[in-house]
Amino acid sequence: MLHWCVFICGGAVMIIELTGSRILAPILGTSLIVWTSLIGIVLASLSVGAWWGGIIADKHPEAKNLGRIVLLASWATAAIGLSKTWVLNLLQGVGDLQTIAITATVALFAPASVLLGMVAPFAVRLRLKDREHTGRTAGNLYAVSTIGSIVGTFLAGFVLIAWVGSTSILYITAAGLALASFLADPSGKRIKGCSLVIFVLAIFLNKYHDGILAKQGFIDTDTPYNRVLVYASEESATGRATREMVTGPQGRQSAMYLGDPTELAVAYTRFYRLAEYFKPEMKRMLVLGGGGFSFPKYALAHYPDLQIDVVELDPGIVDLARQHFALEDNSRLRILEEDARVFLENNQTSYDVILCDVFTSHYSIPFHLVTVEAIRRLRDALTPSGVVLVNVLASQKGQSSDFYAAYYQTLKTTFAEIRVFAVHNPVDVRMWQNLMLVGFSSPFSATVPVQAELQEMLANQISPPTKIIAPFTDEFAPVDRYTGLFGSL
Repeated sequence: MLHWCVFICGGAVMIIELTGSRILAPILGTSLIVWTSLIGIVLASLSVGAWWGGIIADKHPEAKNLGRIVLLASWATAAIGLSKTWVLNLLQGVGDLQTIAITATVALFAPASVLLGMVAPFAVRLRLKDREHTGRTAGNLYAVSTIGSIVGTFLAGFVLIAWVGSTSILYITAAGLALASFLADPSGKRIKGCSLVIFVLAIFLNKYHDGILAKQGFIDTDTPYNRVLVYASEESATGRATREMVTGPQGRQSAMYLGDPTELAVAYTRFYRLAEYFKPEMKRMLVLGGGGFSFPKYALAHYPDLQIDVVELDPGIVDLARQHFALEDNSRLRILEEDARVFLENNQTSYDVILCDVFTSHYSIPFHLVTVEAIRRLRDALTPSGVVLVNVLASQKGQSSDFYAAYYQTLKTTFAEIRVFAVHNPVDVRMWQNLMLVGFSSPFSATVPVQAELQEMLANQISPPTKIIAPFTDEFAPVDRYTGLFGSL
């Protein structure tokens, strides 16, 4: 029975760690900093737990003490689900990302990790019978713990996170640990049984609460690749009712007017209309990043001869777009659920226009899509006179401009001409905002009259960045540092 306890505790560690990334994502993103903080703090906590557990085991080598430690770990795990919202809201905006990420990880995940770290050395002490088999006993128990961690990793990554919400996963894990405490020591059945019942009830109450929120238009769900929030809102300037999708901090990733699902509700998506001017005869378009499918829906409604391919990594996002953002099947729309870089590496189709909409979160930029090698694949996917439009979040000057400057130089290695447009304010060079970078396969010259709306967008053209930063490559793409997440170095 002790081996099963160690196995369950080993699995719980990895389930908590992987679920932690989803808990932190809406507030802190999924950047390298967040993952580094999460992995580092959990490892440090396990180390403290191993040291502390060894001391206690030598002084009080009794099974009932191990059972109590595991039961405390179950309650500490449940406490993450109960406290995560107010802890993250309390810490939001109180320091730089590194400080917030480390503090949040310590507050939420260190207590359970320390307690789980105590289990293996305590179990080894309980199993020691003679000196001749000390190594074998320790090796067997640590192997069982590691196998449990492996199973927990695959269970969380392949099953739980894809099918169960983050909070429910924590309560399920807490229930499993309550059971493990009984396996460690069958005494104290009443408190352990009550704990198990409480955690099971918490699972159902959480699902009930989620159902009430869903009926009110608020959805908090985990997909295979993201934690996604969908909720009703209204546009501040006009009061128009909207539905929004958020997959990370720093704003919304998609929005839709409830009264007109094909109208463009987010300012930067309107700048994708510049494709009408730069490539008026476009017949085939590639969109990297689906989200709420804002521009694909607009394009299908306004460009009757256009064929559109949309590459979206997350099938859960596609499902949400169908359920809540009026995405419908169309013979002119093809949706490919795969990584954008993988698609580009294997693509055999030529496109007149490519829209790159995968950099909508400042805290989690997919580095493999910003490199020289990726840009070459973009260029290869275009027709000889094709154009690519890329949305990035940055400022024209200052620390927040480093990513923009580096990405501009990366585009410059491949494209014949590049133009940049500030979506909100072309004058304020230090304003952090959406910048639309337009790359041309061949030098561009206007051949069609300009509509009034497009004239306003074209008037927002800005000068190229003055800062010269080496282009990104697959070998070296420090996007986290260039977006300012590591602070001034």
